Amino acid sequence: MKKLGLIGGLGPESTVEYYQGIISKYQERVGTKEDLPEFLINSINMYKVFELIDSNQIDGLTDYLTDAVKKLEQIGADYAAISANTPHIVFDRVQERVQIPMISIVEETYQAVQEKGLQKTGLLGTKFTMEHDFFKTPFSENNKTIVVPTADEQSYIHDKIVKELENGIVNEQTKADYIDIINRMIDENNVEGMILGCTELPMILKDDDLDIPLFNTTEIHISKIVEAMFN
Repeated sequence: MKKLGLIGGLGPESTVEYYQGIISKYQERVGTKEDLPEFLINSINMYKVFELIDSNQIDGLTDYLTDAVKKLEQIGADYAAISANTPHIVFDRVQERVQIPMISIVEETYQAVQEKGLQKTGLLGTKFTMEHDFFKTPFSENNKTIVVPTADEQSYIHDKIVKELENGIVNEQTKADYIDIINRMIDENNVEGMILGCTELPMILKDDDLDIPLFNTTEIHISKIVEAMFN
């Protein structure tokens, strides 16, 4: 069985979700609760990642994440995954510099949207995920549209992710505001689905909250990560 190397800490709350989700999916796969997957976690500093992106130090971010994956390589990981959306800004660069294959949350999410046959999908996430093109690229390359909130809405969404969700805080007013933003995008932009492009967003937004499908990037990513253990 292939051994996973997981880059965690981006943030701590979502790393817990990955840890528990990987165990749960693995046990479903093997059909027993009396077995556990053996895998490696390298927990890095979320705030350093945000600082590097915010100051446009893309080379520094690439170096930081490459070093984190290489440490997992050195202790026996057969493949790797980054447990967050935002650091995928430099996913391709990191993959070029490491020896083991990596599983992209962006590519797996694109495949999930493609399977639903949607043409226009909304995207929520940190301001870095919404501002940059890395998440939009596989969609635009295949003649599909990604819609992001307005600039003011992006600032609000990001602020609440960093100050609340990253610290495990679920605020009902924040949830109501997020739902209002999504409903505006449905009415004004005709979005057919919504990508929860931050691994903390499923803490606050659930399938029953809206009339369009939500794409939980954490869940999508975990499913592929566990599948890779057996391939």
